[in-house]
Amino acid sequence: MAMVRMMGLAVAGLLAIAAGAAEAKTLRWSSQGDIATMDPYAHTESFTSNMHHHIYDPLVRRNRDLQIEPALATSWRIVEPNRWRFTLRQGVKFHNGNPFTADDVVASITRLIHPGARARGNLSNVTAAEKVDDFTVDFVLTGPYPLLLNDLSGIFIMNKAWLEANNAVIPGNTTTGVTTFASTNANGTGPFVLETYQPDNRTIMNVNPNWWDKPAHNLTRIEFRPIRSDATRVAALLSGEIDMMAPAPLQDLVRIGAADGFKVIEEPSLRLIFLGLNHRAELQGDPGKPNPMKDKRVRQALWHAVDLDTIQRRVMRGKSRTVGTMVAPPIPGYSADLDKPLAFNVDQAKKLLADAGYPNGFKTKLDCSNDRYIADEQTCVAIAAMWTRAGIQVDLKTQSRTTYFPLVDKGESDVYILGWATLPPMDGYSVASALLHSKTGSLGGNNPNGLSDSRLDDLTRRSAVELDEPKRRAMLTEALKIVRDEAYFIPLHQQPVAWAMKKTIEVPVFADEYVRLWFAQVN
Repeated sequence: MAMVRMMGLAVAGLLAIAAGAAEAKTLRWSSQGDIATMDPYAHTESFTSNMHHHIYDPLVRRNRDLQIEPALATSWRIVEPNRWRFTLRQGVKFHNGNPFTADDVVASITRLIHPGARARGNLSNVTAAEKVDDFTVDFVLTGPYPLLLNDLSGIFIMNKAWLEANNAVIPGNTTTGVTTFASTNANGTGPFVLETYQPDNRTIMNVNPNWWDKPAHNLTRIEFRPIRSDATRVAALLSGEIDMMAPAPLQDLVRIGAADGFKVIEEPSLRLIFLGLNHRAELQGDPGKPNPMKDKRVRQALWHAVDLDTIQRRVMRGKSRTVGTMVAPPIPGYSADLDKPLAFNVDQAKKLLADAGYPNGFKTKLDCSNDRYIADEQTCVAIAAMWTRAGIQVDLKTQSRTTYFPLVDKGESDVYILGWATLPPMDGYSVASALLHSKTGSLGGNNPNGLSDSRLDDLTRRSAVELDEPKRRAMLTEALKIVRDEAYFIPLHQQPVAWAMKKTIEVPVFADEYVRLWFAQVN
């Protein structure tokens, strides 16, 4: 931590010299949860990746239109069906002054595909990175793969020398509890330098005056505070303690928008919220007995017992879109024919339960986050009450994302809430490879509860190497149809993006929900 503070102070000094008498521009903002770790490879949680993007750079990134553009790599080409060659940007420095070279890319990818890396599945089709010369790197793939650039837009490059000097070559893992120096410290090439990381308290970043890119922002400092309570977070905004919140509570949007000097921005999101189900032999909530959820009729009964319209109107304040599939309309693999939920029908749910041999229902755990998705806790409370009316005994537990996601990752839940925005590839393959494929090797990284269907495994693998785009999309659609027909998951809604801020703040809102403060302006 001392090293990070020294780096932050050094950058602050350089900034003062460079800026002279220019006015400092600090942006203070808050969200309902905190950064899980500073290690980019120790997690798969998109909010944490979002924050890392201010400190680290990928080889390619998404621009303001969410299209792929060069970042630490300036160009690329396919030299063999399973080999891509990247030319790297020269003259780039890490925050500690170390030069960026091919050695850093090789070390980063080797670290990411290590079996102990939680984020290993984010680059599941890469087997190695090989140095060609100081500014050229080859990526070796399992075979032809059309989505490599999409994947790489979310893979951050670390400094080999820094990792070695701080005994952090082996990645951390938020699920297994492995931590290293990189879990609480950072050294990237990105637009901001980490000054302070105090979990559950605050994170401070200073502008990087030596960033290789031309800044589109006018910030000199970012101060982030996690504030779990909606009411407290809104009060902090309206009292001037913070300048922005993302997301903003749905129930407070009208009040904030009407307040003098504040504004609310709303956009549709790519993130779909759904319930994952236990497909193992036994339930956590009723150990020693066969798992009812292995029967499709039971899974369908759970879906029929959820009143999605009521959740949309009352819990989500009419801001969400009720869904019946696992990806949003712009995403490859989406089909409007599949985007139709099972109808709310408690009698039908009870009949299906009885037909499956559970006329009196059964016991199950329902685990949910309370600080990750919009109205996540309220959604789960409502579902628990709905299932109770269908005769199901629900043990509901809500908790912070820091303890919730490791619990889910370990398969210690029967039913759990999850949101997926198909990041980083923005493609249905993200769902197929992470959620639908059996947990084997680098695939199924977010499939902790034993879902295994050979049809889904086959479609996932074939779609990964299919270069004919219409055929590839058809495979993804077929996989999503199987998921719907079998009720392997229970889709709930497409959540909105709602941010609130002072009128003096200009920040573009993106459908992937990323807060990209390298585009921010403080007036």
